[in-house]
Amino acid sequence: MRAAANEGGGRGVNVYSIPMRTRFRGITVREGVLLRGDAGWGEFSPFLEYDAATSAPWLRAAREAADEGWPEPVRRRVPVNVTVPAVGPERAAATVRASSGCRTAKVKVAEPGQSLGDELARLEAVRDALGPDGRVRVDANGLWSVEEALARIPLLDRAAGGLEYVEQPCAAVEDLALVRRRTDVPVAADESIRRAADPYRVRDLEAADVAVLKVQPLGGVRACLRIAEDIGLPVVVSSALETSIGIAAGVALAAALPELSLACGLATVQLLADDVVARPLLPVDGMLPVERRAADPASLDRVAASPDRVAHWRARLAGIGQDQQA
Repeated sequence: MRAAANEGGGRGVNVYSIPMRTRFRGITVREGVLLRGDAGWGEFSPFLEYDAATSAPWLRAAREAADEGWPEPVRRRVPVNVTVPAVGPERAAATVRASSGCRTAKVKVAEPGQSLGDELARLEAVRDALGPDGRVRVDANGLWSVEEALARIPLLDRAAGGLEYVEQPCAAVEDLALVRRRTDVPVAADESIRRAADPYRVRDLEAADVAVLKVQPLGGVRACLRIAEDIGLPVVVSSALETSIGIAAGVALAAALPELSLACGLATVQLLADDVVARPLLPVDGMLPVERRAADPASLDRVAASPDRVAHWRARLAGIGQDQQA
């Protein structure tokens, strides 16, 4: 099927639909829109449950990429972690070993329907695959209560042979602050920054040791650079499960940060069963190159969304415009 497109406002629009290799964040198929402008390609791929107001920053990020481009980089390569979904220990270890030299692993925990024993086995397998000098971090996506976080973090820390940090153990920033004061494992904030009315409450409440920034949810590379400067915490740039077009924006942010001491969560293209470019942005020796990718016509044909999904995404784009005019 030919990739559905229009030329509204002088901007090419392509809608993609790509299966996930493994169910991730409850998602089995990743969808989004690619925009083409004078500066190149941008990606708009808010998750399906997001309303127009929540999706608006994602569109600003896509337009920045397509129409303006990004600031000049201060580094040519970006260190990245391997992301380990909520899979069994054998597959977790295989994921690490196939990660093209990544020395840091981010492991998903707090998966609905899984037990603490499942998480401990996954972390032990990841540690064995990484070896003693690798770094392990976990991500709970805000699904624990304070009591659950305080009970589980020491056990996960022991199973991992030491955690680099725990990402978003609780949903509320006030709860993050409580957990941080009562555990020795550093705390990273993701949703408490990107989905908050005031991303700086994390700083003001001393609720985190690390700020996780994602380009699309926060409105673009330049918007993220402002937050990184003002929040005053070490930054990890992470993906929102984008194609290589969207990942390139995350790499551009990581490349433009004055300091980058931690591996970034940008090696996620391999979680998708396909891509929209001829040469996907995949790590080599644990690093991603700082360079743009252009959508490939043959790839766009291969991953083109069905007409009903194209209509869905066009309606979302139109809805954001109406919401901003209201």
